[in-house]
Amino acid sequence: MARGFQLKAALRTPPSLAWWGLSALAAGGALAALAIDPAGLRWQPELAWTQPWRCMTAAWVHWSGLHLAANLAGTALVAALGTVAGCGRRAALAWALAWPISHMALLLQPALGSYGGLSGLLHAGVAVAGWQLLRGERGQRQVVGVALLTGLALKLLLEAPWQGPLRTVAGWDIAIAPMAHASGSAAGWLCALACGVGKPARNAAGG
Repeated sequence: MARGFQLKAALRTPPSLAWWGLSALAAGGALAALAIDPAGLRWQPELAWTQPWRCMTAAWVHWSGLHLAANLAGTALVAALGTVAGCGRRAALAWALAWPISHMALLLQPALGSYGGLSGLLHAGVAVAGWQLLRGERGQRQVVGVALLTGLALKLLLEAPWQGPLRTVAGWDIAIAPMAHASGSAAGWLCALACGVGKPARNAAGG
C-alpha cells in the first residue's frame, strides 16, 4: 500500500522544467558562443574578480569541434539522467548554483591560465543527480545512485587533479583540465546538500 501511494504521489507531481531549462541554456550558450570572441568569455584567474561574468560564460567556450560535440552530447545525457533520477526544482537550483562556483573554485589551481568548456558543469550535474538518487529513492534506484557517485569519485581520483593543471588524453585534440571536473563535482554535491536535494521519497517526490 505504501509503495502504491508513493507511486501515485510521484505520478501526480508535475515534472520540473528547470533541469531541462538549464541543460538548454548550457547547450544553447555553447552554440551561440561560436559567434563570439572566446577571449572575452573564457575563464582566466587574474580576471576572476574584475570580470566575474566569466565564471558563467567559461562553460560556453570550446576549443575544437570535437570538444563542442562531446560536451553537447554530454549535456543531453545529463539532461536525461536528471529526468530519470527525478531531479526537480531543488536539484535544478543546486545545479544552477554550482555553475559559477565550480569555475570560481579553479582559483585553487592558479597554474590553469585559462579554461573553457561544459565539462565542469556537467560533472556538477552528475553529482546532483547521483545525490538525488541516493537520498531521494529506495531499493535499486538508491543503489544506482551509490554506483553513480562511486564511479564519479573513482574517475576524479584517476584523473589526479593535484598533479597539474592539464592532461593529454588519447583521442582528444585538446588537453583536459582535471581540476574543472573535480571542482564541478564538489560544487554540485555541496550545493545539493545546501538545497536539500533528495528528501526521502515518503516526504517529497522529485526533490
